[in-house]
Amino acid sequence: MIGAPSQWVVEHAPLIRKGGRVLDLACGSGRHALWLAGQDYQVDAVDRDAQAVAGMQGMANISVSITDIETGHWPEIDQRYDGIVVSRYLFRPLLSKLTEMLNPDGVLIYETFMLGNERYGRPSNPDYLLQPDELKMVYAPLLKIYAFEQGKVDDPVPAMTQRICAINSQA
Repeated sequence: MIGAPSQWVVEHAPLIRKGGRVLDLACGSGRHALWLAGQDYQVDAVDRDAQAVAGMQGMANISVSITDIETGHWPEIDQRYDGIVVSRYLFRPLLSKLTEMLNPDGVLIYETFMLGNERYGRPSNPDYLLQPDELKMVYAPLLKIYAFEQGKVDDPVPAMTQRICAINSQA
């Protein structure tokens, strides 16, 4: 069972150009890639776990890439997307690189854990937890912030999260 897509992703995905190319970064077993493909987006699903992405191989509207983005040479500089979705993943060296991968009017939908999550479980290592307002501080100078939230959530399980939806309004 892969689980339902995040409500944050479902709420903001309609901002992405209809039928556009979307990157699902660190996609895991594909809860967002599968949902996005079902909405007629062309999805590049990227994860390092070949077993996790195996169920998406050969599916319509999904191109799977098995890549360890933390140690490999990914991303290629010429890749551009109408939307980028990142959920429950943090690799700080890629944060600003994601803005370079967005087409004009491209949409970044990002959500992950923040400080305080150690009270609820994993991740608990501060290296994998955002600081308060961190996504806003990274993306506000680069993109137009459409929506931002941070704090405790109870669904699907109690956690401390930070979420942003931002648009590349710079041509």
